[in-house]
Amino acid sequence: MQVHINQKLLGANELVAKENRKRMAEKGVYLLNLMSSPGAGKTTVLEKTLPLLKERIKVAVIEGDIATVRDAERIAALSVPVVQINTHGACHLDATMIQAVLDKFDLDNLDLLIVENVGNLVCPAEFDLGEAAKVVLLSTTEGNDKIPKYPLMFHEADGLLINKIDLLPFTDFSLEEVAKDLQKINAHLPTFPLSARTGEGMEAWIHWLLQKMQEGRERP
Repeated sequence: MQVHINQKLLGANELVAKENRKRMAEKGVYLLNLMSSPGAGKTTVLEKTLPLLKERIKVAVIEGDIATVRDAERIAALSVPVVQINTHGACHLDATMIQAVLDKFDLDNLDLLIVENVGNLVCPAEFDLGEAAKVVLLSTTEGNDKIPKYPLMFHEADGLLINKIDLLPFTDFSLEEVAKDLQKINAHLPTFPLSARTGEGMEAWIHWLLQKMQEGRERP
């Protein structure tokens, strides 16, 4: 029987992801995987989200990038614990990378650990990190073709953020078209239009996230 290399990789990753998920459950930490294409605004959304979350829960961040520590520096400026992972060419984070840095956090003193994945709408959708939820972020400046072009990402997602809605008047982006595309791929995906620049829509997204965390704590 032939086993493709990617099947071996995904199988090995899944084993580590299960270990991560078990450890997070034992520590009572909610692990969130945040994904998007480059430039959609993940770090900027986090810069708006984290100060609001810090008022209510204990939160930390894992930053994933091919190179540089620039995003981690932006998060550290908010006085939020952060660890940078540089993949040196790999287009996604995997469960082993996450496992390798977990001891850098005080997990006994943490409620939420957010992973900002490498900017990519393909590979991150295939690699389970051991997360409790996957959230994908789109921006209005990317156009309306991303959902049908990258269906796995949106099929696997538990939530969708649509960033830069303050720029809607200057783009051809259509929220109605997003809704139509999701009907074919993930009809009940919770969707949150927001602007990390103005703060519009942030409270709805944070309310949903805190609710998901509460549901995770209540689940046996």
